[in-house]
Amino acid sequence: MKKRLIAAVLAAGLITGCKVGPNYRKPVVQVPAAYRDLSQNKQAEAQVSSYADLPWWQVFQDPRLQELIRTALKQNYDLQLATERINAARAHLGITRSNQFPQAQGTGNFAGGKSETFQSKSNFLTLTADAAFQLDLFGRLRRATEAARAQVLATEEAQKTVILTLVSDVASDYFQLLRLDLELQITEDTVKTQEESVKLTKLRLDHGVATQLDVLQAQQVLDTANAQIPDFERQIGQTEDAISILVGKYPEGVPRGRPLVEQPLPPVVPPGLTSSLLERRPDIREAEQNLIAANAEIGVAKAAFFPQLSLTGSGGGAFGRSSLFSSLMSSHATIWSYGAQVSQPIFTGGALRGNLRLAKSEHEQALIAYQQTIQRAFGDVSDALIAYQKLHEVRLRQEESVKDLQESVRLSIKRYRGGITTYLEVLDGQRSLFSAELSLAQARGSEYQSLVQLYKALGGGWQQ
Repeated sequence: MKKRLIAAVLAAGLITGCKVGPNYRKPVVQVPAAYRDLSQNKQAEAQVSSYADLPWWQVFQDPRLQELIRTALKQNYDLQLATERINAARAHLGITRSNQFPQAQGTGNFAGGKSETFQSKSNFLTLTADAAFQLDLFGRLRRATEAARAQVLATEEAQKTVILTLVSDVASDYFQLLRLDLELQITEDTVKTQEESVKLTKLRLDHGVATQLDVLQAQQVLDTANAQIPDFERQIGQTEDAISILVGKYPEGVPRGRPLVEQPLPPVVPPGLTSSLLERRPDIREAEQNLIAANAEIGVAKAAFFPQLSLTGSGGGAFGRSSLFSSLMSSHATIWSYGAQVSQPIFTGGALRGNLRLAKSEHEQALIAYQQTIQRAFGDVSDALIAYQKLHEVRLRQEESVKDLQESVRLSIKRYRGGITTYLEVLDGQRSLFSAELSLAQARGSEYQSLVQLYKALGGGWQQ
């Protein structure tokens, strides 16, 4: 009869136990209907798909860049740490969840001795097993498990954020490296051109059709270009070091693929629906899981106000043997017991209410952080869209400027050789052309980097 009663209590605790505290409801977030600075045609195209839906290996098509990203995904230490945090969170979930099940442990004790006075020997062995089970009548343990499970999901989303950032950082640094290569090439080409100009000007000086000032002015452009080569080489080396660290290696040279001017650019970059951003960005999903965990912690704090019921039971046996009396040569006994314990907080000095206020405050903080993360995500997309559109225009206009200056320098040299103008006109044109070519290289690099940032802002790139 008593066993049936215990079973009934257990069943009632497992089946009818309630969970105090609020159940999670996804917050209603008002998002804009369209991204900023998009035309109606682009927005119509965006309804179909998003640029961020493409996996990174379809976006970044340079084989060398793809190899670097794959190496980073295998060896980067930040990503390894993020993975271990998932393992730790899963272990914590297992520990928390174990409190919902009965806990049992066994003990054994052996004792033996000999009495010289009575010339007797004795041996005794005791084996016992104890079990305890806390009935989760008000859902405290289940709410704690709910919070731990949400933390696991949050760490998984945090890992995806690390992957997204890692892919974009490797791509961004790689395009910066190609930009520096292009600037170095432009500078070295300018040096070669100016060396020829200096030789030509000296030759004209020897024949009396140029002045020493012309030679010095030509040498000045050559010196300016030569002075920039070591700085570009410094930046290239440091960028290679940064990429090496990202891919989990010691600083070393980085192999290149296609030069910057041959890297493909997509003709259209549809951002997709604004509502899909909430589902695609892992940092938003991480913030929501933190909110779920904080919501469950309110239930844990509320359940602490209610009674806690625990069931205990123990059983075992004692076995002994003695040579003192024949009637006590051997014996054994079986022992068992069971019980129930109820505990109810009476006075805690305000600790329970303080814990509840703390849990509610942390929930509000998590809600604010969730809303703030969404707002920042739309800000990232807007900034990236504007940057990509405007930097594309800058690059196109800079290309026109370089073409105009190239023609201007060609005509200036022709006029100088014909004696129509001074070498100062040629010098100004060459300086402007050199500066414009470097600006064009920077504009190309910035355009590619803005494309990377747009892909990251839209939440693409975390697929492995």
